Amino acid sequence: MTTVPMRRASRVAIPLAGGAAVAIALGVYGRVHAPTGVAIDIAGFSSFRSVKSWLATVALVLALVQIVTAMAIFGRVFTGRRWVAPLHRWTGRAAVAVTLPVVAHCLYALGFQYGEPRVLIHSLLGCFFYGAFVVKMLALSRTDTPGWLLPVAGGAVAIGIVGLWLTSSLWFFTTFGIIR
Repeated sequence: MTTVPMRRASRVAIPLAGGAAVAIALGVYGRVHAPTGVAIDIAGFSSFRSVKSWLATVALVLALVQIVTAMAIFGRVFTGRRWVAPLHRWTGRAAVAVTLPVVAHCLYALGFQYGEPRVLIHSLLGCFFYGAFVVKMLALSRTDTPGWLLPVAGGAVAIGIVGLWLTSSLWFFTTFGIIR
């Protein structure tokens, strides 16, 4: 194989390998780490599960903004708006920022669990979400990635956050009610 096909392959392989490494590392850490069960209580909320549910809901709303602004960036809606790209970047940063306390609690206090299907799917989606996020960030930082990689990675991130919300916040709100 000459260097040109190798270089072309690395444009996709490097972001995918980085994302896979992060997803696997999170899953392994969550599985081998003994869950502490320790949660940080935040004033105004009944439990940290409630905090996590609301933070995940905020992340979901920001992810929906991400989807619409991504469609605008790729010329599907609201074309020619200068505010779209900065809004996309900042809502993405905010969406990931609000997930950090959630993932920290999930990994540290609960670990990777598989006792019931909903929890297993949630644990897998958590690893998938951060792996897809790393793929997207690595694709953004490279100028030689193929044009399809970024929207596919962004779509994977959006699918991950929607799935995480469905398997955690929706379950929490339908089981315990909409509480703080």
